[in-house]
Amino acid sequence: MSDIVKSLILGIVQGLTEFLPISSSGHLELANYLLGSSEAVDSDLTMVIIVHFGTALSIIYIFFPRIIQMITSVCTAKNNEHTSLSLKIIWSMIPAVIIGLVFEEQIDKIFSGSITIIGVFLAITGIVLMLTPKLSTSGKTLGYQQSFIIGLAQAFAILPGISRSGMTIASALFQGIDRKMAADFSFLMVLPIILGKVFLDITTGEMSITSENLWPIIVALVSSFIVGVWACRWMIQLVQKSQLGYFGWYCIILGVITVLGSLYA
Repeated sequence: MSDIVKSLILGIVQGLTEFLPISSSGHLELANYLLGSSEAVDSDLTMVIIVHFGTALSIIYIFFPRIIQMITSVCTAKNNEHTSLSLKIIWSMIPAVIIGLVFEEQIDKIFSGSITIIGVFLAITGIVLMLTPKLSTSGKTLGYQQSFIIGLAQAFAILPGISRSGMTIASALFQGIDRKMAADFSFLMVLPIILGKVFLDITTGEMSITSENLWPIIVALVSSFIVGVWACRWMIQLVQKSQLGYFGWYCIILGVITVLGSLYA
């Protein structure tokens, strides 16, 4: 299989699974495994950086007017809802930043390439998602306490197979947050983390663009962006319609198949 086709597939998988509650890290590992690679997908850091940057651009595209309002409000020190949302996003980032800086390398070493573990965590994601349609949200205001708890859920999603969007949205719904706000906050809160991680990887020399991988990189970036825009919009609608349970069944079934497949491979 050519590098361009593989990049296209990985870009599509990342674009879909970053927003749909089915674990982007788990699906990237599974896709990489099914494409015949014996190494974890993280071994190609340039490709990982690019597909994540593509989904970050998707978020910027979808929420561009609100992001501009937030940046403007913070820079001009206005005391309004946009500044408040910005501060809550920063507050929610603390758990993920701490765990990412302190434990990410250890977690990668333990779980990298372990298809069985990914299957188990996919099933756990599925069980959580199965509970969300039963929730009756009260339209509770998103405060700093709620934001921090959602941030803890995001930090938990560093484990492969645990869906970041699924856990953050579910944690918001469990706290009674309005469904539209739960989805919007879940996607906005991850943007600084993705962009920060991309910037860090670039400045530390983790990213390498050459004439040989230029076209695969472009294909991965464009595909992850285009699919990400579509998936983000669809996911917001699904959350509002309380339809995450379907993805719960998908994650549970895929998790069981993954575990059984790894045991009998």
